[in-house]
Amino acid sequence: MKTSATNEITTKTFRDAPLTQPSPLWGEDKGEGQNCTVHGSPCLAFRNPHSAIRIPNGFTYIALLVAIVIIGITLGSAAKSWQNLSQREKEEELLFRGNQYRLAIENYYNYQGRHQFPNSVDVLLKDERSPNGKRHLRQQYKDPITGEDFEVVRDMFHGNAIKGVFSKSEKTPIKIAGFPEELKDFEGKTKYSEWQFIKEPTAVTPAGLPQRPR
Repeated sequence: MKTSATNEITTKTFRDAPLTQPSPLWGEDKGEGQNCTVHGSPCLAFRNPHSAIRIPNGFTYIALLVAIVIIGITLGSAAKSWQNLSQREKEEELLFRGNQYRLAIENYYNYQGRHQFPNSVDVLLKDERSPNGKRHLRQQYKDPITGEDFEVVRDMFHGNAIKGVFSKSEKTPIKIAGFPEELKDFEGKTKYSEWQFIKEPTAVTPAGLPQRPR
């Protein structure tokens, strides 16, 4: 009888004794273990090993999303800036090339005082009215905006000859002001196709002296 009583006391003492250093994988008496009982005594519940990193992982995921959004905005702004820079360069090249055509047509028109417009772009490259085939245009330039040939402006009152060129592009220009005096008509235009590089014909007075129309 004494041995049985001693074993019962020892078992009860061992069962009721608290854990002095619980494993981090086990819940403490407060919280996870307080509702668990075995033979009327509290027990410890097994703790989810991933619960300790749940909050840090969530924070890292949100930070990653924010970083992706910031990178996307930055790349979008950089792409837009590059597009604007590229368009400005093409715009400046359009002004240069178009003006080369305008000057070539003006030189052809005024050559030897004949006041005659060219019938084609080819004659600007080699003017057969000169013994050596005078060149008024260095080369046949392409439209830098479209990559195609320039459209020509014809003068129906002068044999449907060419008096200017323009781009076929319907894009909106970046430059809307600050043009040189000979291109002042370009100010406020909303399409590249409205930038027409034209040589206007010279009016002739009754005395036969040429003058520009007002």
